[in-house]
Amino acid sequence: MKLLVAIDSSAASRTVVNEVARRPWPSRTTVCVLHIIDSPSLRSSESLIQTVKHSAGLFVKEASDKLHKAGLQTTAKVLEGHPRIAVAEYAKEWGADLVLVGSHGASGLVRFLLGSVAQAALRRSPCSVEIVRKPIQDSATVSTAMKLLIGTDGSDCAMAAVRSVAQRSWPAGSQIRVISVIPLMVSFGEIPSIPIAPVYPPPDIFESIQKQWRARAEEAVARARQILSKARIKSVETEFLPIGDARQVILDEAKTWGADLIVVGSHGYRGMDRLMLGSVSEAVAMHAYCSVEVIRG
Repeated sequence: MKLLVAIDSSAASRTVVNEVARRPWPSRTTVCVLHIIDSPSLRSSESLIQTVKHSAGLFVKEASDKLHKAGLQTTAKVLEGHPRIAVAEYAKEWGADLVLVGSHGASGLVRFLLGSVAQAALRRSPCSVEIVRKPIQDSATVSTAMKLLIGTDGSDCAMAAVRSVAQRSWPAGSQIRVISVIPLMVSFGEIPSIPIAPVYPPPDIFESIQKQWRARAEEAVARARQILSKARIKSVETEFLPIGDARQVILDEAKTWGADLIVVGSHGYRGMDRLMLGSVSEAVAMHAYCSVEVIRG
């Protein structure tokens, strides 16, 4: 497995390195620790670029050495370019299987600007991407075991996410919870000529659609559990199939359960959303309080 760990000198990047170091990975996993110098913003000063290169070389080597001590084969790379573009480009060039990048814990506009590199990596990378966040719990009390929440709708991308989890090693005592969200049925709008008359599906059609969605959710969960049964991870049974907006339900479930990692496919049964990353996976990745891994099949 080839891991591309994109870092800068921030605390968020130290969290990424620590997370990679603490997890078990498949044998012969190789890691490339990458830093992109934002050279377009430094063109006016060659001396400044050289100073930044020297500093980048130091913290990239420090991160690489830490991962090497954790038993991983490591290399270090410092490149010039635009971080929002260069991370994904190098992931393609190097043939990465998974890109790991930190998420700055800011809020509002600051979070939007600082998170743009992570979001760009998510959208542009040709492989799976994990946005790593610092655990909420105090580091002294954090167990090595993990809680993994997998969101699935039964689509090919969702099942690729399940298989990715099943095929990898996780810390001893880790748990998995699988959920599939049933979409919330809403009215189709109003007839323009009769504004007070909302249009709803006839009861029999409404019931048929709901049954189809529930059956799809049940099948998605069953298929996921069948795949995961082969992995040595404890599966936590869910008592219900939640109904609502998948983005919000997954975020709420992860927070309530105390998940350490959410795993989702890059897109599902979402029509035009497939033209982009996918509204569910991107919304979850950018707004979750914990780490999120978006799997591309």
